[in-house]
Amino acid sequence: MRKLQAIFRTPDGRNCALTFVLICCLFGLSGAFSGMIDVLNKHFQASLKISHAESGLVQAAWYGSYFMLAMPAGWLAAKRGYRTGIVVGLLLAAVGCLMFLPAVGLRASHDAVFAGFLLALFIVGCGMTFLATISNPYTTVLGSPEAAVFRINLAQTCDAVGWMIGPIVMGSYVMSKTGAANTSNSRIYLPYLVLAVIVAVLMLVFMVSPVPDIQAPDEHENQGESVVQPLFKERHFMCAVGAQVLYVAAQTGIFSFFINDVKDPGSSPAIPMWALHWVPAAMRYTQGHGWFITEYGASMMLSAAFGLFTFGRLCGSVLLKFLEAHRVLGAYAVVNIGLMALVMLKLGWVSVMALMLSFFFMSIMYPTIFALGIRGLGARAKFASSFIVMAIVGGAVMPLVMGWVADETSMRIGFAVPLICFVFIAGYALLWRRLAMADVGPVGALT
Repeated sequence: MRKLQAIFRTPDGRNCALTFVLICCLFGLSGAFSGMIDVLNKHFQASLKISHAESGLVQAAWYGSYFMLAMPAGWLAAKRGYRTGIVVGLLLAAVGCLMFLPAVGLRASHDAVFAGFLLALFIVGCGMTFLATISNPYTTVLGSPEAAVFRINLAQTCDAVGWMIGPIVMGSYVMSKTGAANTSNSRIYLPYLVLAVIVAVLMLVFMVSPVPDIQAPDEHENQGESVVQPLFKERHFMCAVGAQVLYVAAQTGIFSFFINDVKDPGSSPAIPMWALHWVPAAMRYTQGHGWFITEYGASMMLSAAFGLFTFGRLCGSVLLKFLEAHRVLGAYAVVNIGLMALVMLKLGWVSVMALMLSFFFMSIMYPTIFALGIRGLGARAKFASSFIVMAIVGGAVMPLVMGWVADETSMRIGFAVPLICFVFIAGYALLWRRLAMADVGPVGALT
């Protein structure tokens, strides 16, 4: 128990466990929103008659907001404190949720309706940008510096739980439970109304709860240096920004087109007869001489994959207590290179299982790259985190690229793009200690 308390006790003796729990709620909320848009990506292809590349605009609107608002969010947190930034983010998210009501009611062309949904998603994404920019670095100061990566991975586990819930909720409302696709958008607004209420409650809670404005120690200062070099000269940080761009690109591409891959007419595997009685009626349909997964079934499989993502976060949080973070990151990246290769080989259920397993090995990447990047930056971590959050712009670009590749070739070939991203991430992990030592001097094991 004492060891657990030490994780959330700052060097000055302050216990931040309650604040950490509240921040975890924000991570769960963000994950739920993100999991829902991965279902919308596939749904809009049928309901609005758009291509794979065009459906990538869903993620472009969502992750584009992170690129545009991360710097203002970081500036606001630096000037007004963590509480103000969190409340502003929740307010924006509530407004975006309510905008789904008029978007559903639009009686116009498919392009106009799509634009209405994209605008609502963009506003919600703006709110989530504030929360991500503030919550990620905040977890690293809510206790002992040595447990920074452990805390951020533990908090991100709540984000992963939200990702798991999102497809279940949205899939239940919009995905077809038969062989025919659902072409109606009439129920999309319902889950967003529920989330608007949850957001409003959280906003009130943060207005009255303790949200201390804690600064991280600057390792340059610890070394007695009088001059702190500019952020762009901190190579371990700048490379972290690049690695995060590529990671979010890979993650978003895999998340966005998971359902498309499972439902790909050219490679979607039939359900084995021995497993048929394990698959609920709403998740299967018959075609020709075989049984296949419905759209609703594919969304439930996506939720199960996010379950692996969540389990990976839990396992990773424990693993990072014993192993150096950059080594775990590198090993996971190498495994995902192999899994993407299996996905591309069109091996039926082997490829599908490889795709699902990649979620487990992506689980610790975002928070670990984040923590490695801001290591030793001290008070500059707030501002530096803005750049790492801006790296989420990779998620705005990747679905468009993968969608275009899928339209021109096949969905499986599109997974070559995240494979390349994982190669670069493995390289960053391999070089991190050397870069960090050059920037801030000798670094201990980051766990």
